Amino acid sequence: MTRTVLKLRPRDYWRIGEHESWFSDMAANGLHLKKMGIHFAKFAKAEPKKMRYRIDVSINKKMSQDQIQLYAENGWHYVTSFNNFHVFSSPEELDAPELHTDPAEQSYTLQDFDRKLVKNAVTVAVSTIILVGLLLSTWFLFKTPILLLVKWDIVQQTILAIFCVYLAYNSIQASSSIRVLRQNLLEGKPINHRAPWKKYYKIRNLIAFGFIALVGLSAAIPFAQLYKMETNNLPETNNALPIVRLADIEDDSNLIQDKSSYSHDNIDWENSYSYYWSPLAPIQYDTYEQGLISDKQWHDKSGDYTPSIQTQVYQLSIPSLSDKLIEDLTKKYHHFNHEPLIEKTHPDLDQLIVQEEVDMKQIFASKGNRVMYVQYYGYAEIDAIVDNVVEKISVKIED
Repeated sequence: MTRTVLKLRPRDYWRIGEHESWFSDMAANGLHLKKMGIHFAKFAKAEPKKMRYRIDVSINKKMSQDQIQLYAENGWHYVTSFNNFHVFSSPEELDAPELHTDPAEQSYTLQDFDRKLVKNAVTVAVSTIILVGLLLSTWFLFKTPILLLVKWDIVQQTILAIFCVYLAYNSIQASSSIRVLRQNLLEGKPINHRAPWKKYYKIRNLIAFGFIALVGLSAAIPFAQLYKMETNNLPETNNALPIVRLADIEDDSNLIQDKSSYSHDNIDWENSYSYYWSPLAPIQYDTYEQGLISDKQWHDKSGDYTPSIQTQVYQLSIPSLSDKLIEDLTKKYHHFNHEPLIEKTHPDLDQLIVQEEVDMKQIFASKGNRVMYVQYYGYAEIDAIVDNVVEKISVKIED
């Protein structure tokens, strides 16, 4: 039984001379080409033999039987095809005449294929430009790149865009290489059938493996995020979560949770906390709490006093991102309000920025690799909120 061996083939199919040289070297080591695939070549293991290989290019993916028969009569036996490339072999001792003895004539066999590659390159390049343009508009429209990275909202699309740029580069390079090959043939320069392939083979496959790993990682991370993500109802009594609670700042024994009329999957979304994960922020909390003090009114007499608070917590894997993350958070949430942001110093925080209106307060704080954002609606003093931020930003979080 003939044993078959798979080998990762050279990535750039248009490098004809290098492929021919690779096939010959494999045959000299006892591996004889049987089939070519997108990424791998299949070889039959047999006795080492000195073989010559030639690749003929046609506009059609299948070569006619008449052409195959003509080449066979001249000592060249059909082996396999991949895309528009057809491989023939002949024992070296047979000294079979070349498939194409006139380089200028051979250049014309590449004419239709050249046009096809140009068309493909233009299509891929235009599509890539549109994709990259849409991606860049997302980056610059929201103006919060670090926040997008931390939440991993746009990383996968960025990796996909990089991969598309790589494919576009390959398409353009293929078209350019065939155009150069045609020009060389027209000038009477034949293909170098023993072109060196080893160094380029290793470099290109290393790049290909890198992109495969990158794309695979980008595809796996969203599944990891979904697996780790969870949302639960916020307990009425205090808990160990690293968040500021209404009970911590309202100081009113009549405070109760104001249950939402909207719930889904048994979750009260106005009194809930969600846990998220990403490589840049492996621990993230996003919480909402709505309170009710029925014997107290809003100052404008619009109804019962219903304070609310939202807390976002990020524990970063790269502490140096903290300042940039706070900068992005202020860009995202400041434009909803009219009062200026005020940067303050605090002995227990690396950075503290506050914004205060009559019934609304915002706090942006960081310490080490921890960043916290608090948005509060109610009449509690801002100092009480800051004191709780200082306390909760240091709470140990179990992953």
